[in-house]
Amino acid sequence: MKGMDKRGQVSVEYLLVILVLIVILSVVTIPLIGNSIDASNDVSDASDAKVATDTLANAADVVYANGPGAKRTVSFFVPQNGSLSFGNSTVALSLKYSNGTNDSINSSTQYNLGNNTTTINSSWHTATVFWIVGNSFISVTIT
Repeated sequence: MKGMDKRGQVSVEYLLVILVLIVILSVVTIPLIGNSIDASNDVSDASDAKVATDTLANAADVVYANGPGAKRTVSFFVPQNGSLSFGNSTVALSLKYSNGTNDSINSSTQYNLGNNTTTINSSWHTATVFWIVGNSFISVTIT
């Protein structure tokens, strides 16, 4: 009977050691998983923002190549609420990362764009890029 009690005590000690190891692993890994998810979402948002600015910049370049009177309509996705700016030869989209820092994702164009900043929501949008005859810049209208 005494031998059985010692085996039971050893089993309980093993269970407690395993429980402590599981608690320590969970305390360490759960924050790491959360940070990894945040970083992955930040990369995805930055990539989506870059695609959006590149889409608009490429449309402006096509309009520039076709000359005054040209027009192009494109669709693009904005990953976060923010501001979309056009000016000189740049399209810029504001982005806020999970750690609270702000960034501006930029794409260049070959020709001047009309200076304009608009607040934009996270969703799909359609933009009309056009060059009015007589203007010295390309205009962009977002719907």
